[in-house]
Amino acid sequence: MSDSPVIKTMRVVPVAGYDSMLLNIGGAHNCYFTRILVILTDSAGRTGVGESPCHASTLALLARFRPQIEGSDLLRLNATVATLFASDARHQQTAHTDDIHIPQMNPEKFYNATAAIEAALLDLLGQHLNLPVAELLASGKQRDRVPVLGYLFYIADCNLTSMNYQAGHAGGDAWLQLRHEKAMDADGVVRLAEAAADRYGFRDFKLKGGVHHAEVEVETVNALLTRFPQARVTVDPNASWSLDEAIYYGKQLAGRIPYLEDPCGAEQGYSGRETLAEFKRATGIPVATNMIANDWRQLQHALQLNAIDIPLADPHFWTMRNAHTVAQLCHEWGLTTGCHSNNHFDVSLAMVAHLGAAAPGDRLTAFDTHWIWQDGQQLTQHAPQIRNGFLELPEGPGLGITLNMARVEAAHELYNSLPDKNRNDALGMQFLIDNWSFNAKRPALLR
Repeated sequence: MSDSPVIKTMRVVPVAGYDSMLLNIGGAHNCYFTRILVILTDSAGRTGVGESPCHASTLALLARFRPQIEGSDLLRLNATVATLFASDARHQQTAHTDDIHIPQMNPEKFYNATAAIEAALLDLLGQHLNLPVAELLASGKQRDRVPVLGYLFYIADCNLTSMNYQAGHAGGDAWLQLRHEKAMDADGVVRLAEAAADRYGFRDFKLKGGVHHAEVEVETVNALLTRFPQARVTVDPNASWSLDEAIYYGKQLAGRIPYLEDPCGAEQGYSGRETLAEFKRATGIPVATNMIANDWRQLQHALQLNAIDIPLADPHFWTMRNAHTVAQLCHEWGLTTGCHSNNHFDVSLAMVAHLGAAAPGDRLTAFDTHWIWQDGQQLTQHAPQIRNGFLELPEGPGLGITLNMARVEAAHELYNSLPDKNRNDALGMQFLIDNWSFNAKRPALLR
């Protein structure tokens, strides 16, 4: 079309921010986290942006994709994204293991790269059509705000390390202080929940497990339920519990929690899909997952086994439009729509807001977001807001956000200063436990 904008430039900007010493099955969050911004400009002078997790492989992919994006017709977004999938398939068939310029890519990194490009294209298309991105997804905008949960972690004592963890804001908002302080037991986590509820109005909470023995984490869930009797509370052990443990502790929690996320995983020759199906039959507790149904083939097998109820389709690992398709399938097949999260800036928060705003039906569990741990580090002029337990859809066309380029450049400089730019949760754990190493079947502190 003669009036269709053309993509003029694609800039890839790796950025870094600060995190707390949050514990999980993989160890302890580093004092820094890294992300990638994809910034597109078109011939009409508009700017579109997307965000993804950061890894050297993802950066290499984005560099390879640039020639396919620059010069493309914005209104042919579907064809442009399809060419990325086609070119990646050809590359996987022809790449050699000794290729020093373009390392072999795994599917996760490919989807990360494609998701950031697609989001930036959708942002531009929404601006061109004067529509929010939610209206461009197949179901269209269904709501103006999305329920989100208070994502709670056990926090290690960062003073035991020599790493550059940030201090809290003493004398200010309780959440901004406590999110940097040690919280290793139920009392500490409850204090975090109280502060998060005061600041964001959460009605739902999820505890990141895979840290202590299952009994300790169930005690923490019980403490949260006692303190917030009207709240929905759950735990995500990241498959660190055995099937027997999951059934034993699941029966203790049955009827009191809305679901469990990945309570168990592969063991004794059985896949995670098979063990989760057994767990469901034994306890009757709905199962959410971001571990065993992360692409179409995995999702098909999980559903055939009746292993899951809530696929947590993260737009950074599915792309926004594929994640929306998962939401449509949930609506049509009687499943519940949810969304996984990792550390992220506010561009990702806007992506999640539009995905949730377009999810059809009312079977929607509160979405995950780590953003409360990064609140105040925004890279946009006006970050999306979480109020009364809901993430509000930004106003305006596209994603409804505008980059603060001074902050983007500062975050890029911070990234460039880091000696190790890929995520490594084992590093912080070395200060807590000598020679600590990852074990997918053992909680982080059980060594």
